[in-house]
Amino acid sequence: MIRREVERLLGAVRFFTRLPVPAWVGHSAEALSQSARYLPAVGLLVGGIGALVYLAATAFWPQPVAVLLSMAATLLATGAFHEDGLSDTADGLGGGWDKARILAIMKDSRVGSYGVVALVLTLLGKFALLTALEPALLPLALLAGHAFSRFCATVLLATMDYARDDDSAKSRPLAGRMSAPSLAFAAVAGLGMLPFLPPAQGLLGIALAGLATGWLAAKFRRWLGGYTGDCLGAVQQVSELAFYLGLTCHLALPGSALPS
Repeated sequence: MIRREVERLLGAVRFFTRLPVPAWVGHSAEALSQSARYLPAVGLLVGGIGALVYLAATAFWPQPVAVLLSMAATLLATGAFHEDGLSDTADGLGGGWDKARILAIMKDSRVGSYGVVALVLTLLGKFALLTALEPALLPLALLAGHAFSRFCATVLLATMDYARDDDSAKSRPLAGRMSAPSLAFAAVAGLGMLPFLPPAQGLLGIALAGLATGWLAAKFRRWLGGYTGDCLGAVQQVSELAFYLGLTCHLALPGSALPS
């Protein structure tokens, strides 16, 4: 039982990151489907890498440089997996006029103007928001942001159907609907770091990330009738950005700890 769950966790690490895993970890469509509930846990791992790099870098460089190095570390850890999904989704929804055309654009390896704009704005937005945080809060924000944004992506797995009819897509093994117990399991890691954040900003971050997820989900239902792997990447990126937006809010809310 424990070995099976460890194997599923490592399977999620292998699929959603570029980090090495032991050779004994199995690989199958069924195993990958069961690994999806560990996506927020993978977020904790990726956020932890970013937090460690940030903490190490602050000993030598100013905070903006440390944030930049931290973001670079997370991009290296994931191979820009979710960023690629964001750019493909932006290109598809921006340039397509029906489901078939949108899916065709999203499958094209070339990046268009919509994808470039989405990537630039998202990366610059995360950099600006993270540098606006208190230095002591930033590592916790990275852990919480990466974990909760990936939980937002799992919500689509539990509530929407897969949009593609072919079996060639890399994310096809994730196409089965996630069960309610698996979603609850994912929520443990997705929400686990939030009690360590200022309550008001943490709740606002959850609310904004939830609104971003709902907005994108509505677009996916309208234009695609479901989600694709690229859509999951887009949700992760946009909800992470929205979460940091809540953490940096300057409203004088009860229980808030404003950035200095």
